Amino acid sequence: MSDEKHVLVLPDRDAAEEAAEELAGRFGVTDEPQLVRDALAGEDDAEDAQWLVVVEDPDQRLDAAALDAFAAEYEGWLEAP
Repeated sequence: MSDEKHVLVLPDRDAAEEAAEELAGRFGVTDEPQLVRDALAGEDDAEDAQWLVVVEDPDQRLDAAALDAFAAEYEGWLEAP
């Protein structure tokens, strides 16, 4: 059984914000995705942080392969559950 959320890992805040906005149009996501700064271990500089876009999927209708391809457009990837 898969999780009820998907986590897209993106290289920076701009990419995360753009991807979050595009999710509604591309995938029909109705709940606003959550943006989370993921500081790399030992890094204090915000520029060295990845950003996570957490997408709720309670009905499990989003396709993981499609989300991974979508994240790749922003130089990111879909985190494996």
